[in-house]
Amino acid sequence: DYLSGLDWIHAKANLALIGPPGTGKSHTLIGLGHAAVAAGYRVVSIDVRGHGRSDAPDLGPDGPGMSWAGTGDDVLAAIDALDLQDPVGAGHSMGGASLLIAELARPGTFGALWGFEPIVMPPSIATVDRPNPLADGARHRRAEFPSAEAAFANFAAKAPFDVLDPDALAAYVRHGFEEHSDGTLSLRCRPEVEAATYEMGPRHPTFERLGAVPIPVTVLRGQDTPYSPAAFAPAVADALPHGVLEEHPELGHFGPLQDPAAMAASISAALG
Repeated sequence: DYLSGLDWIHAKANLALIGPPGTGKSHTLIGLGHAAVAAGYRVVSIDVRGHGRSDAPDLGPDGPGMSWAGTGDDVLAAIDALDLQDPVGAGHSMGGASLLIAELARPGTFGALWGFEPIVMPPSIATVDRPNPLADGARHRRAEFPSAEAAFANFAAKAPFDVLDPDALAAYVRHGFEEHSDGTLSLRCRPEVEAATYEMGPRHPTFERLGAVPIPVTVLRGQDTPYSPAAFAPAVADALPHGVLEEHPELGHFGPLQDPAAMAASISAALG
């Protein structure tokens, strides 16, 4: 299967950069990636399965589905394919979880990790027998727009996208959609794939294994709001043997897309 990514080459260190579930959002970290390049990193931005230009898995009853363990496999596959030596990793939301899953699958892969509100739920809240509004919303997500301008205007006018850095939002539209010959756009990440991704979010047992992560991990969170990933970020940091919590109450869950420059500075300070 095809795994897509962007590669900015520089000399300081290998930085694997991935983003949250949805419509190719790993590529909305382009602003963050360029800032990290300016700080001296070689940046590899990965589209995990079903996102951006990467192939979607078989979601049928006999297919692999959107198991988050598979996103960790995708990270390792990209590292191996690109022969990244001694990389560090930065991830947002699902991306942060995918990096931790990869490190647990192959300890010592990374020298250090940085994660903005990684979706690693403590067992007390990782329930799968209640409604999942994120999955329900994804299934009804608008998948087509008449033009890139129309898509940008649509997202810029409503939460949570209305607070994003304009360049990050433009990259979201440019890379999260496929543009057709007539100028219309359609989502690269199909609504049913995004919904399946959200449904699998509580089903990976990563939290219980965090004590086996041998490397430094900086966990960031934005404003602490009920039922948000910020609420359990301190528990994630506490469960890591070398975890550090960094607070950014001025930001929401899409913090890396709100202030890419500040987040790039955080990455540089955390990862060296």
